[in-house]
Amino acid sequence: MEEFEVNNISLLSLIEKWEPKLQALPENVITHRKNSQSRTIRQILGHMVDSASNNTHRIIHLQYRASPLIFPDYANVGNNDRWIAIQNYQTEDWNNVIQLWKYTNIHIVHVIRNVNPDKLGNEWISALGDKVSLKDMIMDYLHHFELHLSEIDELISQN
Repeated sequence: MEEFEVNNISLLSLIEKWEPKLQALPENVITHRKNSQSRTIRQILGHMVDSASNNTHRIIHLQYRASPLIFPDYANVGNNDRWIAIQNYQTEDWNNVIQLWKYTNIHIVHVIRNVNPDKLGNEWISALGDKVSLKDMIMDYLHHFELHLSEIDELISQN
């Protein structure tokens, strides 16, 4: 959809820019440096994979189910940390995590490009009780993506 295309192009550009940067990081940097949530770069990237997967799931459900929807909450009340721990991104092959991150996000762009515009007002209710429209969720995805890349950049820059 045209209204999302600027974000889609930005997302694809960031993936292209960051893939080689991520591949070049030394093991000690991706495994030991931690952000304010005590996540390593491996875990942040894994969280980004989970975010793409969960948001793809929401985008699809919001186009064929009655609105508003209630999903098992991923992003709030600590569940995203449970996902990171259960999947153990900390020990997964780094290249595999990078490729998962790359292709789940390329796929979400494809899904966004195929959203039914008549469904953009459909909403889901977060664990915090907030109603979020499909349109707002799609528009916010790039911001969330950039936020985590910024965290990774800060960790790379640490001495």
